Amino acid sequence: MAGQSGEGGLRFAVLGPVRAWHDGQELDLGTPLQRSILGMLLLREGHAVTPNEMIDAVWGEEAPPRALGALRTYVSRLRTVLEPGRPARSRPELLTSIGRGYALRLPDDALDLTRFERGVTQAEAARKAGRLAEAARELRAALALFEGEPLAGTVGPYAEHQRDRLIERRISVVETLMDVDLELGEHAKVVSELIALTAEHPLRERLRAQLMLAYYRCGRQGDALNVFTETREALIDELGIEPGPELTALHQRILAADPALAAPHRAEEDEEEEPPAADDEQPAALDLPRPAQLPAAVSDFTGRKEVAVRLRTMLSAQPSAEGVPVAAISGIGGVGKTTLAVHVAHLLADVFPDGQLYADLRGYSEEPTAPESALGAFLRALGIPPDVIPDGLAERSALFRSILAERRILVLLDNARDAGQVSPLLPGSPGCAAIVTSRGKLADLPAARLIDLDVMEPDEALQLFAAVAGAERVSAEHGAAMDVVAACGFLPLAVRIVAARLAARPSWTVASLVPRLADEQRRLDELRVGNLAVEATFALGYGQLTPVQARAFRLLSLSNGPDISAGAAAAVLAADAFETEEVLESLVDASLLEAPAPGRYRFHDLLKLFARRTLDRTERPQARTMALRRLLGFYLASAQSAHALAYEGSMISANLVVVGTGRTFSTVDEAVAWLIAEGDSLFATISQAASCARTPEHLLPAADLLVAMEPLLESGTHTREFDQSTRAVLAAARKNGDQGSELRSRYVLGRVLFAANRLKEAEEHFRIVHELSVARREKVVTGEVLNALAVVVGRQRRHTEALGLFDEAMRFYRDNDVPAGEALVLSYSARDHLGLGRPDDAIAAAEKGLAIFTEMGSGAGTARARYHLGIVLSRVGRLTEAVHHHAECLAFFRASKQRVWEQRVCSRLAETFIAAERYPDAVRHAEEALVVSRDIGHPYGEALSLTVLGKALRGLGSTTRSRDCLRRAFEIFTRLGAPEAGDLKVLLDSIPADEPGSRSGADSVVES
Repeated sequence: MAGQSGEGGLRFAVLGPVRAWHDGQELDLGTPLQRSILGMLLLREGHAVTPNEMIDAVWGEEAPPRALGALRTYVSRLRTVLEPGRPARSRPELLTSIGRGYALRLPDDALDLTRFERGVTQAEAARKAGRLAEAARELRAALALFEGEPLAGTVGPYAEHQRDRLIERRISVVETLMDVDLELGEHAKVVSELIALTAEHPLRERLRAQLMLAYYRCGRQGDALNVFTETREALIDELGIEPGPELTALHQRILAADPALAAPHRAEEDEEEEPPAADDEQPAALDLPRPAQLPAAVSDFTGRKEVAVRLRTMLSAQPSAEGVPVAAISGIGGVGKTTLAVHVAHLLADVFPDGQLYADLRGYSEEPTAPESALGAFLRALGIPPDVIPDGLAERSALFRSILAERRILVLLDNARDAGQVSPLLPGSPGCAAIVTSRGKLADLPAARLIDLDVMEPDEALQLFAAVAGAERVSAEHGAAMDVVAACGFLPLAVRIVAARLAARPSWTVASLVPRLADEQRRLDELRVGNLAVEATFALGYGQLTPVQARAFRLLSLSNGPDISAGAAAAVLAADAFETEEVLESLVDASLLEAPAPGRYRFHDLLKLFARRTLDRTERPQARTMALRRLLGFYLASAQSAHALAYEGSMISANLVVVGTGRTFSTVDEAVAWLIAEGDSLFATISQAASCARTPEHLLPAADLLVAMEPLLESGTHTREFDQSTRAVLAAARKNGDQGSELRSRYVLGRVLFAANRLKEAEEHFRIVHELSVARREKVVTGEVLNALAVVVGRQRRHTEALGLFDEAMRFYRDNDVPAGEALVLSYSARDHLGLGRPDDAIAAAEKGLAIFTEMGSGAGTARARYHLGIVLSRVGRLTEAVHHHAECLAFFRASKQRVWEQRVCSRLAETFIAAERYPDAVRHAEEALVVSRDIGHPYGEALSLTVLGKALRGLGSTTRSRDCLRRAFEIFTRLGAPEAGDLKVLLDSIPADEPGSRSGADSVVES
C-alpha cells in the first residue's frame, strides 16, 4: 500500500484517498474537512499555512462565521491523532504552530508524493545515462504509488485545484514511461496499454502519437493511420482544431514508411552466442525428470492470506533480466515458516511446470546439511548420474545452475542457518524461483526479499484452534478459546499443540485449559504433545547462540516490562552502549528478540518464559538480583534527571539516593516524553522490586523512583499504574517496617488521590508523610508535602488553615535556602488569599512567585506561576492580562505533554472568556479541556470542563445544551464529593427551561 512503504513511524498518502498510518496501523483522520486540512498541510511540504489560507482553501467563499474556531479544533484533533504521545527520543513536534499559522514537518519518505517525485527524478537520470530498463522500472514503481483519484475524500477549492494538478502530473509521467518503453523496443507490449490510455484521454496527442508509433513498429501500418484519422475527427468535433504539427509530421512519416521510425537497434540482442563446446556428457542432452519433492501441505492451513498473496505475486512474476525471485521467510521457532512456505509452493505448481526441489538444511541442528550434500541430492533428482556429479561445491553449484537454465523450477530451502549455506543452492536463471526459511534474518543474502513472519492475528489463531480441536467445541466456548490462544501468544505451533491435546481428550472443556496455561511456571510444560514441544523448538535456536548472546538472552528476560530500551538493557548487562546494541541486534537477527521501534526490544511472551526458565537453570540468584538492581538504578538515575529538569530547584531530586547512571535530558519536553515512553516499564520494575524486596536497601530505590516520576503524574497518562504501584510499595514498606519507603510512597499516593479529588484520603496520607518526615528528619519531600497538604485543605475551602500550612512550608524552604519552594508556596497560596476576600494579597503573592521563578529561569516553575497569577487576575477583572498569562503557560504545558495542566489552563481560559462575554472562544477552550480530561481519564477535570462549557453555551443562548453539561458536571462532582456540587446546584436551579426561540446553534459545537 502506498501509504505504508518503509518501516515504522508515520506515513501519509495523497495519491489516492488522504490517509495516514502509524507503525503500519491506519489512523482515523476524521471528517472530510479535517482530511482536507491535513491534505493541504501535506502538500505545502513543511511551509507554514495561515488560518485564512486554510479557511479559503477548505470553505472558499462559503466559510461559516465560526470557521476559525472550527479550524483550530480540527488542527488540535489532527495533533492528537498524529502524535498521541511522542516517545522520549522523539523528533520535534510534527504539526507545529508558526506565528498564527501551522506547518507539518515530515520526515524523509513519509509522503507518497515525495517518493513519487524522487522516483521520477531517478528515472530521468537513468534515462539520460542510457539505462532505459532502470528508468522504466523507476517510472512504473513511482506510478504504482497512485491508488485512485488523488486527494479523494477531501473538499474545497484547494483540493480541487491540487487534484487536477496531480492527475495531470500522473498522465504526464505515464507518457514519459510509454516513450521509454518504445525506446526499449517494447512496442508490442505497450500497444494494449496505449489503447486503454487513449480511450481514457482521447484528446492527448502525445498518447495518440505513441500508439501510432507502436502500431507501426508492430507492422500494423493501417491501424496506425486509423489512429490519426480518429484523433483528427475527435479534435475537430470537441475543440474545433486540427492535429498539431508533431502528430501531423508522424502521420506523414508513416505514410512514407520512414526507415527512421523502425524499432531502435539493441546491441545486446544482436550478439551471437558462441556455439556450446562439444561434450558427449553434457547434462542438457539428457532426458531429465520432473522433480516433485515438496512435503505434503497441511490440510488445515489457516490465515496468512496477505503474506501468501504477497509471496505468490513475488515468485510468479514473469521472467525478466532482474534475476531470480528469492523470498527469505524468517521468524521465531514455531511461527509457521515451513508451513507457509510449503503451502505457497504447492499453490505455485502450475507456475513452475518443470518441478519443485526441496531440502531441509537443518540449520539449527548440531550437523547442518552441507551445501555440497544438498546439491548432490538435487542433481540426482534432476536425473544426473552419480558418476557425472563433480565433487567440489563450486562445480556442483555451476552444474546445478546449468541444468536449471531455460527451465521453470521452484526451489524450497527449509531451515537455513545463514546466507553462506543458501547461496550455492540458488538457481541462476530468471525462470526459476526460490523460497528460503530461516530463524535468522538473511539480510546478507543477495537479492532476497525478506519477509519477517509474525505470530498470527487473534482471529487467525482462533480459526486454527477450531480447525484442529473442532469448530463446534470451540464455538461453544468462544471466550475461553480466545483466552487459550492468547496464552499461547498466538504462536501457531503452541496453538496447534494445545488444540491437539484438547482434540485427544473428549472429556476436557476449553475452559479447563485456561488455568493450566495461566501458570507461567508450567505453561511451557503444557505446550507439548507427542514429538511436538514449544520449548524444544526454542531450544534449537538458543543452542546456536554465542556465550555473550546467550547471557544477554537470559538476563534480559528478568524485566517485567513490555519492552526494554537499549540504555536499560546496557544497565542489565553491565555493558557499554555499543556492545549492548550489537548483541541486541544479533538476537533480533536470530529471531529471539523483536525490535518494535528503533532502540527498543521485546520478547515474544513464550520466548520470555523460556528465557527465564533457562536463566533459573543457569544463573546464580545473586547475579539475577544484581541485574535487577542495575536496571532499577538506571531508571532511578534517569527519572531523577527528568524530575530535576521538570521541577527546577526542587529539593526532591537533590535528596534522592541514586546509584548508577542513566539518561540525561536537555529540555522538559524531552524529559517528560521519556517518562511517558518508559512508563509501563518503570511501573513494572517498581512492582517487581516491591514483590521481592526484603530490606529497605532493596525497596527504597523503588520508592525513590516513584517520587522521581512525579512529572509523569502531570501527563495524566498512567494514573491507574501510579495507584497500583504506589500501593504495592506502601504495602511492602509497612510489612518490612521501612518508614523511608513508606513516607515516599504515601506522598505519591496522596498526589494520586488528590488528582482524583479524593481530598480527605489525600489529606490523611499527606499528614502521615509530614509526621514521618519530621520524626525521621528526612527532607526529601517535607516542603512538597506541606505545600500539597495546604492545597488539599484549601480545596476544601479551609483557607485560613491552608495559609497556616503554606507559612510552615515557607519557613522550611527559607531555612533550607530553596527559592523555588518559596515561589511555589507564594503561587499556590494566592488562591486562598482570594478565598478569604484579600485580592491585593493574592495578586502580590502570585506576582512575587512568578518573579522568583522568572529570575531562576525555571520554565516549569514560571508556567505554574503564570497559571495561578492568571486565575487571580481573572477573578479581579483584569481579563486581558489573565488571558496573556494563561496562553503563555498553555503553550509550555502542551509542548511538555503535561496534559493535566493543559486541561486546567483550558478551563481557566474558558472562565476568563466567559467573564469577557467572548462566548465562542470560551466554548472552544472548554471543549479542548473536556477532550483532554476524557483522554486522560480525569473525572474532576471533566466536571470542571463541563461546568465552564455549560456556562459558555448559556452565554450563547443554548439553554438545553447548557443545562445538559451542567447537570452532568453536577453528577460527577456529587460522586466525587466535591464542594463544587453545591455551587452547581444553585446555578442549575437558576436556569429557566427552554423558551421558544432560544438559540441552539451552538449545540453542535461538541458531542458528549
